[in-house]
Amino acid sequence: MLNIVENLRQEIKKITAEAVGRAVESGEFAQLEMPVINIEVPREKGHGNFSANIAMQLTKQLGRAPRQIAEVIINKMDLAGTYIEKVECAGPGFINFHLKNDWLYDALALIQSEREGYGRINIGGGRKVMVEYVSANPTGPLHMGNARGGALGDCIASVLEAAGYDVTREFYVNDAGNQIEKFGISLEARYIQLLKGEDAIAFPEDGYHGEDIIDHMKDFIAEYGDKLLDEEPESRRKKLVEFALPRNISRIKAALETYGVKHDVWFSEQSIYDSGELDETIQLLKEKGCTVEKDGALWIKGSVMGVEKDEVLIRNNGLPTYFAADIAYHRNKFLKRGFDWVINLWGADHHGHVARMKGALAAIGIDPCKLDVVLFQLVRLYRNGEIARMSKRTGRTISLTDLLEEVGRDAARFIFNMKASGSHLDFDLDLAVQQSNENPVFYVQYAHARINQIINRLEQEGIKVPEMTEVNLSLLVQKEELELIARLAEYPEEIRISAETLEPSRLTRYVMEVAGLFHSFYNACNVKDSEDELRKARIILVDSTRTVMKNVLALLKISAPDRM
Repeated sequence: MLNIVENLRQEIKKITAEAVGRAVESGEFAQLEMPVINIEVPREKGHGNFSANIAMQLTKQLGRAPRQIAEVIINKMDLAGTYIEKVECAGPGFINFHLKNDWLYDALALIQSEREGYGRINIGGGRKVMVEYVSANPTGPLHMGNARGGALGDCIASVLEAAGYDVTREFYVNDAGNQIEKFGISLEARYIQLLKGEDAIAFPEDGYHGEDIIDHMKDFIAEYGDKLLDEEPESRRKKLVEFALPRNISRIKAALETYGVKHDVWFSEQSIYDSGELDETIQLLKEKGCTVEKDGALWIKGSVMGVEKDEVLIRNNGLPTYFAADIAYHRNKFLKRGFDWVINLWGADHHGHVARMKGALAAIGIDPCKLDVVLFQLVRLYRNGEIARMSKRTGRTISLTDLLEEVGRDAARFIFNMKASGSHLDFDLDLAVQQSNENPVFYVQYAHARINQIINRLEQEGIKVPEMTEVNLSLLVQKEELELIARLAEYPEEIRISAETLEPSRLTRYVMEVAGLFHSFYNACNVKDSEDELRKARIILVDSTRTVMKNVLALLKISAPDRM
């Protein structure tokens, strides 16, 4: 549960603050108000491991040049018992910290000690967080937007768990409202057409045109025949929805499980209506003076949400809007179920809804800062260098199930998490199945398999991974060794940053970098034929790399094969 990089940063902050305090006590600095000390990693390696700009921050208060201030601070530092080897002033007044290699060797020992737990930290402190993602319209199969949102949301949830949060994964089932009415009308039209011919009833222009609607009605007819032909339309639609909707939800669950996505809670929108929570929420908004009646409808005032336009809550036909249900749903998340933090994954086309949702929460007394919305951009699929829209197998629009059949779960999850959520993503279907280093998931998995085979071959020759008590890690001094160890040491820090930014794409980039650094190390540093003590140290480095790569892939729910 240790983050050695964060510990180093805190140690440097403490040493720096104490040095400033000593300068004040000795009269070399006037009394001052200590600013927040920022510790950064310099862009150029020659400038040390960490850097502080405290001297520039104090220039105005002390009325002196930053380099003069920096020299005083450096002279007042007590480095005894720390990892710091030397401190120097650089440029306009940066204070650069160069570390001994000991911190790297301790990082390797930590990896060996924590094994599969390495990388896990506790910035969350057990806070209850809900990640709601996918939440696809249950009237049809999962599409590419759902696929990207599923990979992003699931990995965000995993990162937050690794960072010490108590995470609930939730799917909001839109099983009420307009889309369900449209679903019923679409099913009814296909049902009648299949029994009486396409001229018997016009299919609604805004209906659901997918082949799955026809498939559902063929299955219904095979089981029940024409028994609903003479029913009243409202009753007929209700029964057709009751037949088709659970089948759709079951298919969605099965597709997601194949994808490695398993939600803890499937929350029904209809339950918001049935429980009375929607009515409670509308009443609360009325009591707080947040609503206005006009044109026969009930609206929430834009002014209370911090936006220009009012939004309809109850239509003039008496039916609630999706927005009204969504406010009640979020009230349920925070006030009924007590989540400290809620994260929603929405498509980028929902960007205008974010401010309204946060404003509505504020209107009912919930801190809008407790809600974060991750907006993700569209996916373009390519095959043979051209945009691909149809499945090879079905000839229909490519669904998540089609994608998984074509490229597999590992490639899909890895590639969907390679770019920041706000970036457009081009997904090359041909590249995703290539067994070459051009394919990023193959590159990483092959590196893990190669490491595993190296250790297996050594064990077959009687050379086992040694106990740490037998190893002198200070023999690891080559550039390729130290660069690899440093990157392994940064894994808990990558978890921290990924959790704070809600960007799991950091981890795919990280594990690719580790794979590259391992190849560089292995090409430059002989493991098997090294002198005995050096060989032991290098085997520990190889084994630690295997552990870290496996931990990252496990968090991403991507397999770490032992051989390829």
